[in-house]
Amino acid sequence: MRKNLSFLFPLILVMPFILSAQQREILLLNEGWEFSQMNKGQWYAAEVPGSVQRDLVRHNVLPDPFYGTHEEKVQWVEDENWDFRKTFTVTDDQLQYDEAQLFFEGLDTHADVFLNGSRILRSENMFIGYKVPVKQLLKEGENHLYIRFYSPIQLMMPARTTFGYDYPAGNDHREEKLSIYNRKAPYHFGWDWGIRIVQMGIWKPVSLNFYNDAHIEDYYVKQTSVTEQSAKIDNQIEIHSLSNEPAQAVITIEYGLQGNVSAGKPISKNITLQPGKNQLSLPLEINQPKRWMPAHWGEQHLYDFTVTVVSGNREIAKKTVRTGLRSVRLVQEPDEHGKSFYVEVNGMPVFAKGANYIPGEIFTTQQDAGFYERLFDNITAANMNFVRVWGGGIYENEEFYRQADERGVLVWQDFIFGCVPYPSDDAFLANVREEAIYNIKRLRNHASLAFWCGNNEIEEGLNHWGWQKEYPAEVMEAWFKGYDKTYRELIPGLVNEFDGTRSYIHGSPYDSNWGNPEKFAASDAHDWGLWYGHLPFEGMADRLPRFASEFGFQSFPEMKTIRSFAPEDQWSLESEVMTVHQKASTGNSLIKKYMDMYYPEPGNFEDFVYIGLVMQGNGMEESVEAMRRGRPYCMGALYWQINDDWPVVSWSSIDYYNNWKAQHYRMRDVLAPLALGVESKDGKLNYYTMSDYLQDHDNLSLTVQVIDFSTGKRNEFTERVNAKANDSRIVKTFNISALVSEAEKRHTMIHAFLSDSKGNVISSKDHFFYWPNKLELPETEVKTNVQYRDGEYRVTLSSKKLAKDVFVEIPIQGARFSDNFIDLLPGEKRTITITSPALKAADKTPITVKHVRETY
Repeated sequence: MRKNLSFLFPLILVMPFILSAQQREILLLNEGWEFSQMNKGQWYAAEVPGSVQRDLVRHNVLPDPFYGTHEEKVQWVEDENWDFRKTFTVTDDQLQYDEAQLFFEGLDTHADVFLNGSRILRSENMFIGYKVPVKQLLKEGENHLYIRFYSPIQLMMPARTTFGYDYPAGNDHREEKLSIYNRKAPYHFGWDWGIRIVQMGIWKPVSLNFYNDAHIEDYYVKQTSVTEQSAKIDNQIEIHSLSNEPAQAVITIEYGLQGNVSAGKPISKNITLQPGKNQLSLPLEINQPKRWMPAHWGEQHLYDFTVTVVSGNREIAKKTVRTGLRSVRLVQEPDEHGKSFYVEVNGMPVFAKGANYIPGEIFTTQQDAGFYERLFDNITAANMNFVRVWGGGIYENEEFYRQADERGVLVWQDFIFGCVPYPSDDAFLANVREEAIYNIKRLRNHASLAFWCGNNEIEEGLNHWGWQKEYPAEVMEAWFKGYDKTYRELIPGLVNEFDGTRSYIHGSPYDSNWGNPEKFAASDAHDWGLWYGHLPFEGMADRLPRFASEFGFQSFPEMKTIRSFAPEDQWSLESEVMTVHQKASTGNSLIKKYMDMYYPEPGNFEDFVYIGLVMQGNGMEESVEAMRRGRPYCMGALYWQINDDWPVVSWSSIDYYNNWKAQHYRMRDVLAPLALGVESKDGKLNYYTMSDYLQDHDNLSLTVQVIDFSTGKRNEFTERVNAKANDSRIVKTFNISALVSEAEKRHTMIHAFLSDSKGNVISSKDHFFYWPNKLELPETEVKTNVQYRDGEYRVTLSSKKLAKDVFVEIPIQGARFSDNFIDLLPGEKRTITITSPALKAADKTPITVKHVRETY
C-alpha cells in the first residue's frame, strides 16, 4: 500500500502568519497528538490529519489491509471509541488578542472536544468545519485539548433498533446497515469496488486563530452576468467586528489577472462596522474581461480579487479570492426528441468528455498535493474536460478544485448522498442544512464548478430497485416524502440562497433507469445495460442517452498490481484472495461471460488478466465513440470510473498504483479534441470528424488503408475533408464491399488517419470487422530494441505481421508509457517511451511484451 502520509493544507495555514501590525496570528495544532483506544491506557503518536486505522497500520497494530484477506482483520476498530490528546503552549502576547478561535476543519465524525476542562464542541458531521471561540478558556503556558471519538457503529445502533428496519444500503458491508445515520463518507462503509474501513479521527487540519479588531469570515465573488463585453460582480463580504462599539472603516476591492491584483481600477466604500457580524455587498463591473474557458477552448484566465478593511488608518482585515470569470448553466429544454441535457459555458454548448471520480484513497488523508497533481495529469492527458465528484465519497479537498480551475476541467458536484434513502427527520435535516451551507460557501468561488446535483441514484432506487417488495407501504411513502423534502426543497433552496449562479438537479439519473431506455430522450442516464444488463458492447450505440453520466465495464488490474496483494497460489478467479478483491457479486463471472463472447479462451490466469484489460479498453472505446458521434442529441460521456481507492478488480481506467489500463489509452484517443471516428452501418463505413475546437479545421487529409494482417497494405484512398467546429459529422462514406470481400474480413483491417496540411497525423482509427474470436490473427514475433537511460527507457517494437493489442509491461508501479496496448501493423516500427524516477540505465529493468495471438 502507498505510505505517503503528508496532507495538503489550505494555503493560508502552511505556516504561522501575522497580518499587518499583529492583526492576526495562526498557531498550527497538527503536531504532537497522541491517540488511544478508550480506557486502554496505551497511547500512540498520531499523525494529523489522519485516522485511527491509518495510524494503527503505521504502528503495526493492524496488518496491511490491502494484502490477502487482511480486510477482515481491521474491522474491530470501528466498534471501539478512541481518544486523542494534545498539549500546546500559548504566550501572554497571544492572550492579548481580542479573539481566539479554534478551527477544526474536519472531524470524522462523532466527537466531543474538551479544552482545559470544558467541553467546547460536539461534532456530528465529517463534512463541516467547526470554529469555536475559546479566548476565555485559554491560559498562559500549557493548554490541553482532548477529543473523544465515538464508534459510528455503536453510537448509531439505537437508531437502527428504533427504526425497526434495516435501510436497503447494499453497499454497507455489514449486517447492520448504519451508514445512512452517519454524515460521513459513505464509501468508508464499503462499496461494490471498495474495501470497508470505517474510520475515526482528525481528518483535516487544526489551528488556533488569534484576531484583533475584525476578520473577514467569507468573501463571495458572485458573478451575476458575464459576457465578452462585461463581467458584473456582486462582491459579498462577511466581516466580524470584535469591537464593542460601531467603528468607521473603508472597504476596498482590488482585482486583476492572477498575480496582478492591482491591475483593475479599485473600488472603495465607507462603512460602519457594527459589533459582530456584518454583511456587505459591493457591485463591480469589469469591461472586456478575460474569460475562463474549458480545456481545448482557450485559456483558463483566473482573476485575483482582494478585499481590504482599513479603520483608524490601520489595515484590520484582508482576504484574497481567486476565480475565473465565465457564465455556466445546465440546459434542460424541450426539443423534438424530448428534453436536452448539456452544459453551456460562455454561451456555447460543451460536449462533456470525462469520468466519474471516487475518492482516491480509502485512507482519505493520504490524498496529498502530489495525489491531486497526478490525478489531474491523468485527466488532462486523456483529453477530458469534465469530471463528476460522485455522491458516495467526500466534498473534495480545496486542491482538487484549484487543479480543475487551472486546467479547464468542469466539475459536476454531487451532494454526498448515494444509492439509499436517508432519514429526513428535523434533526437529521438540520445537520444536512449546516453541511450544505458550509460546502456551498466553501466551493462556490471555483470557476470549474459547473452545477450541483442532490444525490446519486436514490430516486432511481425508490422507483426501480424492488424495495416496494421488501418494505411496508408506509415506509416507502415516508421515503418518497423524505426525498422531496431533502432534494427538491431543502438543498435547492440553499443552493439558490448561497450560490445563486449555478443550476441544480435533484439527483442523477435525473429521470431514467437503464432498464427503461425510452426515458433516455429526456434525461441523463446511468446505463448499466452494458455490464449488469449483459448488453453487448456494440449494443450501446443503439440506445444513446442525452447525457451518459454513468456506464462502465470491469477489468482486473495488471499483474504487477495483483502481485502486490495476492501470492501466486491465489491467482485464480474464485480464490479466496481474489474474491476479497472483487466486491461486485457477479463481477468475475461477467468478465468471463463477455470474454467468451469476444475472445479465444486465454491459456492461463495471467493471459486472462491481460485479455480482460484489452476487452475493457476496446469495448469502452466503442461505447464512448458512439456517444461522441451522436452529438448534438447526446452531449456527454462520463464513464464509471477513472480511479480506485485500493488495489481491486473494478471499473476503473487507472489502477490504485497509477498504472493506466488499456481503457485510459483508448479514452485518450477517442476524447482527443479533434478525433477520427468510424461507424459500420448498413454495409457502409461512415468516417466522422469529432471536434471540440471552437474553430473549423479545413484542408485536412483523410487516408484510409486496407491492410492484410500478414502481407500489409493492399490499397489506399485519400480524401480532402474539413472538420466543423464544436461538432461531429460524417465526412466520408465507403461501401464495405468495395474495400474487402466477405472472406477477407477475417484477416483484413482498415487503418485510417487524419492529417493536417503539413502531413502531421492528428488522429488515427483502426477498424476490424470482427472481434478477435472470429479473426484469423497470425502468429508473429514482436521484436524489441531498448535504449536505457536514467528515468527513461525507449522501446522500439516491430513485427512482420499484425500484432494486436501489444502490451508492454515493466515491473515498476506507476511508470508512465507514451502509448500501450497498440495494434502493431505489418512491417511497422513503433517506439514507446517509458518514464519513471525508478528507472535506472544500469539496472536494465526487464521489459515484457504480449499480444493477443500469444494467449491461445
